[in-house]
Amino acid sequence: MKELEEGTQLRFDFTKISQVAQCGQEVMPAVAQDIDTKEVLILGYVNQQAFDHAQKEKVATFWSTSRNELWIKGATSGEYLDLIETRVNCEQNSVLFLVRLRGQGACHTKDADGKPRLGCYYRRITATGELETL
Repeated sequence: MKELEEGTQLRFDFTKISQVAQCGQEVMPAVAQDIDTKEVLILGYVNQQAFDHAQKEKVATFWSTSRNELWIKGATSGEYLDLIETRVNCEQNSVLFLVRLRGQGACHTKDADGKPRLGCYYRRITATGELETL
């Protein structure tokens, strides 16, 4: 897992959507974006339970398709994402959570100093096709 999250080799997981489809829940994509900086932090999925919890508690909440359970972002790490506004796309098949970080970051991975990364999109693809940490 460390090589996947920290390495320089590009290894897309094209199986993710089929895995999501097999989780046994009706879900749709949910993007968390920092309301102030506009940086995209996380892409997750919500079912009705996760969506309702997010709206009621005003904290980004997803459905973990790998663990098949409610995932309240920050419940274990303390890195909560306070929900400021929710938007829905034109086809009503995805949502955008506009959030404000309560902690230092949103990603479950840590940087070289052991701090949570701001968001999950912390690497870019170089001209040679390798990954470079920003």
